[in-house]
Amino acid sequence: MRRSPNSLVFICFTIFSHALVARADNPLAPALYVFGDSLLDSGNNNFLPTIAKANYLPYGVDFAGGVTGRFTNGKTVADYIAEQLGLPYAPPSMSLLKSGTITGRNYASGSCGILPLTGSEFGKCLNLDDQINLFQKTIEMELQPHLGSSKDLSDYLSNSIFVINIGNNDYGGYLVSYVSKTNLMYTPQAFAQLLKDGLSQRLETLYKLGARKFLVFEIAPIGCMPIFTRIVPHEGPCVEELNQVVSVFNDGLPAMLKQLTTSLQGSTFAVGYGSKLGHDMITNPSKYGLGDTTDPCCIAANNGAWTCIPGFVSCSDSGKHAFWDGMHLTEAIYSTTGTRCFNDSSVCSPTIQQLVQV
Repeated sequence: MRRSPNSLVFICFTIFSHALVARADNPLAPALYVFGDSLLDSGNNNFLPTIAKANYLPYGVDFAGGVTGRFTNGKTVADYIAEQLGLPYAPPSMSLLKSGTITGRNYASGSCGILPLTGSEFGKCLNLDDQINLFQKTIEMELQPHLGSSKDLSDYLSNSIFVINIGNNDYGGYLVSYVSKTNLMYTPQAFAQLLKDGLSQRLETLYKLGARKFLVFEIAPIGCMPIFTRIVPHEGPCVEELNQVVSVFNDGLPAMLKQLTTSLQGSTFAVGYGSKLGHDMITNPSKYGLGDTTDPCCIAANNGAWTCIPGFVSCSDSGKHAFWDGMHLTEAIYSTTGTRCFNDSSVCSPTIQQLVQV
């Protein structure tokens, strides 16, 4: 198990990363709230007893704040969305600092998922229920005292943007069983329904807490990740059989979100087609100025199928790589997804631009 740097170092990282993007004079939304896993974690796992951490170099090598706990070389999709909104990067909820910010919070936690036990083999992480409970505490302990009236709180929450990208680790565990043909408790259809039902219930809980504007991303193209391409025989850049398993969930996500928009008065649920875009970038790299879309940029453990080995120098052309380590993408991928999500309906529908105008 890797030792975490002391808390004072984390505090320095946190202060720096929170101040990187100055709040615009007139942001498009009052706040950005982020829920998810390591694709969006901005440092929460730094403060949890888990081996699923990114609190060491070369993680953050291209991030202006250095090592912050982000599982990539630079910024995440949530960071790019914050920039588009004119907001600071959402600070990690588990930060030792009481930030007092009302421009948002990041609750995402690496290795966790929708299902309560996902990621528990690595230690403690924040599953989606934990994240929502922390958000409720944020409302009660920080937002209500700051905003005062219930109307001001309601207006603030109903105009804030809620970004959710979760379920990747749930599927990661499922696909391990699918490939090995051991302990497979669900068919692909039944597992997709299990996750959709669980996600739908938790999105409704966020709605009851005051959230109205949601952006929910698909599960990533897991069959393209080195963690699977290095161990499962396949042709081409991806194990398409595994992507087909995941597509059962992704194909049903738009209808689920449309139903929520219809049934929950005043809500809008946008779909983030991150899997489709990510898959296209990996399988057609020249369209996006990419080169290597199969190998991790950093020196990763387990023959490139795991996380980065601490202290080793990463590749010199991260902007040409799709994968940072065996499971996480580079800033190059996140940049395209986050920026195009703002006004490209083929990536996010409705777009973020449309979502803030609802």
